[in-house]
Amino acid sequence: MTEPLTPPHMRLDNQICFAIHSAAHAFAQAYKPLLEPLGLTYPQYLVMLLLWEKDDRSVSELGAPLFLDSGTLTPLLKRLQTQGLIDRNRDAKDERVMRITLTEAGKALTAKATEIPAAMFCLFNMEGENLVQMRDQVKALGQALRQTA
Repeated sequence: MTEPLTPPHMRLDNQICFAIHSAAHAFAQAYKPLLEPLGLTYPQYLVMLLLWEKDDRSVSELGAPLFLDSGTLTPLLKRLQTQGLIDRNRDAKDERVMRITLTEAGKALTAKATEIPAAMFCLFNMEGENLVQMRDQVKALGQALRQTA
């Protein structure tokens, strides 16, 4: 057996960035069978969650909490519009701003999506309190990294 070329702190499995990347990939894969019946991808689901919280948002109001720019969001929003879940219209006061609103079909989809968080929780195999602590720690880590960037 050959000796590793790098010290332990340089190994992939010891990197927190890889652990989070790997978990994010696993999340997307776990959501896939739950979202397919709704006709949504994971990124589309995140946008719909924001619109279900508060309808009628600008593209930038959707992009900010998701950390996505309009160039990334626009194709995703166009697909949601094609599916009949949202409408995209220019703001009456400022035509540079695109407003995103839920259609009746988009509003109705929330009833089908309400079971998804519980289904995901069952997959975690962790206590709720531990999950809340982990979520808060990961959020804090992201905020700290964004402040240094």
